[in-house]
Amino acid sequence: MKPRVLLVDDEADTFEVVGFKLREAGFEPIQAADGRAAIAKARSERPALIVLDLMLPEIDGLDVCRLLRRDPATATIPIIMLTAKAAETDRIVGLEIGADDYVTKPFSPRELVLRVKKLLARARGMADMPAHVRIGSLEIDAGRHSVTVGGDPITLTATEFKLLEVLVTRRGRVQSRDRLLADVWGYEKPIDTRTIDTHMRRLRERLGPAAQLLETVRGVGYRCVANV
Repeated sequence: MKPRVLLVDDEADTFEVVGFKLREAGFEPIQAADGRAAIAKARSERPALIVLDLMLPEIDGLDVCRLLRRDPATATIPIIMLTAKAAETDRIVGLEIGADDYVTKPFSPRELVLRVKKLLARARGMADMPAHVRIGSLEIDAGRHSVTVGGDPITLTATEFKLLEVLVTRRGRVQSRDRLLADVWGYEKPIDTRTIDTHMRRLRERLGPAAQLLETVRGVGYRCVANV
């Protein structure tokens, strides 16, 4: 069965072009033309990934993302946001409320499909992490894609899980922002490093007391401490 990708955009031309590229790459594109329909389809269709435009009728993209992340049934579905090039604030807010990645308009359909592939590979690929890891109150079960802190389950997006995986498997070693962008996001060239800082802030918020395991190394990047 082909992975379904929900494309949320009210422009028919965008769905036609991007849908063609997605089918060409082996995906099954499905469409929602407004925010309300997007939430309904995400819940009923359970797509492998959502491409979400910000400017939507009914409910805008930021609110759609926020609502999907609050719902346990859709909380872990990877989301790529489509944003206007000048809307830097929207990009940062989108990442803060749960988007995994963003693509700026105008965009290349080919680049978007590559981002889709990388994000889905990130969601599936936990090969480097041991089956079970425990550091202090933090426990990670890679096979089940589950994280607990003090026995309480923590819901992470695919990107947050991958970021935590990279830091934990390399604990004790500093990871530069550029290295994390390459290994977690698959970016081949440096981009705005606020992407990684925003995700780190959100990951720490989710981990609560276990956030002390993730250290900021000023001017360099981040590190998971070897011992607590």
